[in-house]
Amino acid sequence: MRPFDGVDFYRLDNQLTEDEKLVRQSVRGWVRDRFLPVIEEHFERATFPMELIPEIAELGVLGANLPTEFGCAGLGDVAYGLAMQELEAGDSGLRSFVSVQGALVMFPIFTYGSEEQKKHWLPQLAAGKKIGCFGLTEPDFGSNPSGMATKAVKTQDGYVLSGAKMWITNGTISDVAVVWAKLDGRIHGFLVEKGFKGFTAPEQKRKFSLRASVTSELILQDVFVPESHKLPKAEGLKAPLSCLTAARYGIAWGALGAAMACFHAAVEYSKTRVQFDRPIGGFQLVQERLADMLTEITKGQALCLQLGRLKENALSTPEMVSLAKRNNVAVALDIARWSRDILGANGITSEYPVMRHMANLESVKTYEGTHNIHTLVLGEAITGIPAYR
Repeated sequence: MRPFDGVDFYRLDNQLTEDEKLVRQSVRGWVRDRFLPVIEEHFERATFPMELIPEIAELGVLGANLPTEFGCAGLGDVAYGLAMQELEAGDSGLRSFVSVQGALVMFPIFTYGSEEQKKHWLPQLAAGKKIGCFGLTEPDFGSNPSGMATKAVKTQDGYVLSGAKMWITNGTISDVAVVWAKLDGRIHGFLVEKGFKGFTAPEQKRKFSLRASVTSELILQDVFVPESHKLPKAEGLKAPLSCLTAARYGIAWGALGAAMACFHAAVEYSKTRVQFDRPIGGFQLVQERLADMLTEITKGQALCLQLGRLKENALSTPEMVSLAKRNNVAVALDIARWSRDILGANGITSEYPVMRHMANLESVKTYEGTHNIHTLVLGEAITGIPAYR
């Protein structure tokens, strides 16, 4: 099959800078040459390619849109989004690893941490020498994080944390967890290090989605956390929600990468698969599906590019991010399903990436705010009336 080279039907590349295009091409080339040759094996074994973490760091994608003073790439938001797009064209698990490290670990430390915390953690996380995770979701509180049961109790020298977190990407392999807990009824952020007594992160097995991604529980049994490990500026629900907004922005771009990879596979297959004495790409029903895919990808690209430019000028809102995440993941899942249909029985095999992307996108549609929750976010933005309760 011809190598994936992206989709640009509306010539949106004309609105990108040369640096943005270079970032995209660099990540695309690495995914093609280093990641795609191993992803199917890792997906089948349900393992993450840990051996590639130094190369991922070398690409500069960990915390890529954070300042260079902390060892980060200092990319603009559009360049960052393009990087997420190309990573997820490889696999959602790859983009999830990078998104969590950057948007859910490095971003809160940068935004809410002390200078000492930033200087200690950010360069190591950017270099991939330390891995992090984000502990917000709980077994009984997913879409309603304000109801969290994890508690922090103040002691003379720090805090004692008790509770559990669920569905935590990177948890088992992490050196530090950004854990959110209630202290005197208010949500605060804490940096919980691997090895702290009473802290464990067992891996969740038997997944049919995001198999090439480490998903874990976080169990906190009276874990002592020093005062130096509390994020001093993180108080209230808005703090973790701002981190989720940062992650959702990357997901909006990433889902397009998965969609484009599926579209590419469907187009190439349709031109070579012969039935009734002609390539199936010559039949009207197949062409209609391909036209639908191209249309939805192009609309999603326009959404992300405008959102990225707004974000670069501090004009974006969480509701705008919700719209892009909601739309792009939903259409990416549709495109994966339509592509699988075009590929017929071959679409369920690992010879093509379509079924893997389809399975992954089922999780992407749910995490970082479910499709329905983003619907309600937009509903409140439209009417001014919250429908959550």
